[in-house]
Amino acid sequence: MNSAMELPYQGVEAILATMHGKERAIAPRLECELGLKVRVTTGLDTAQFGTFSREIERKGSQLDAARAKIAAAFAHTPQARLAVASEGSFGPHPNLPFLPLGREIVVLSDRTQELKIIGHDASSETNFAHAIVASPSEAMIFAERVGFPAHGVIVMGCEADLPAPHIVLFKNISYGAEIERAVQAAIDRCAMAWIEADMRADRNPKRMRAIGLATQDLIRRFQHRGPACARPDFGVTERIPGLPCDACGGPTVQCTTEVLTCRQCDHQVKRPATDRTSADPGPCNLCNP
Repeated sequence: MNSAMELPYQGVEAILATMHGKERAIAPRLECELGLKVRVTTGLDTAQFGTFSREIERKGSQLDAARAKIAAAFAHTPQARLAVASEGSFGPHPNLPFLPLGREIVVLSDRTQELKIIGHDASSETNFAHAIVASPSEAMIFAERVGFPAHGVIVMGCEADLPAPHIVLFKNISYGAEIERAVQAAIDRCAMAWIEADMRADRNPKRMRAIGLATQDLIRRFQHRGPACARPDFGVTERIPGLPCDACGGPTVQCTTEVLTCRQCDHQVKRPATDRTSADPGPCNLCNP
């Protein structure tokens, strides 16, 4: 733990926009590393910015939603200097479509310094998944696969192989008997039921862990200062490939150079990405067409 002299926000309050217990992953880390006293905004409905269960569609990007939460937190508590919000996004991996990918961001905004730091985590260590089932027993097999009851599930109606929460929707399911009743109710209405992992943070320990990792990334970015302005958030923004192949000398996908950019003043520094002067022929497209 840092000493008090090293904590840039020792004792300063930051308001956290959440309804789903994210303070458990965020607050201890920000207090330990930055000195912040994190307080959850009471009475702020963050579901207005989108729900995983689809009653409310998220407008814009993942970052747009996090920024909207920050703005709402400041509007909710006008005297606050700092606000924190996080947002998750889930879908197929861009390079491995059959593998799910979870992305988390945590945003810290200091409006007195016009400073915004964004921490990131992206990982396939997620239980994001769904199933279309024709019986409660099939639903129970899926629920066990995603880690129920430690991880929550949501059951809804199903129309044309698509989720139909407007017909039937069950959340906050805690017991196997509740899954069976919910699935049967959906089948009675739709012939099939849609069941999926509950991606709300307080119902999904895997996601809570990822939020913690994104918070750690935010702290790391805050602690890396730009060499020109000494403000936070200086780090790698680009990796340039082209390390020559050890066999043929042609360019490979392995990186030669890293570009570090200060997010506050745009100052850039280039440095070698490796101490090697050549790459193994394995990933060389010329040696292995």
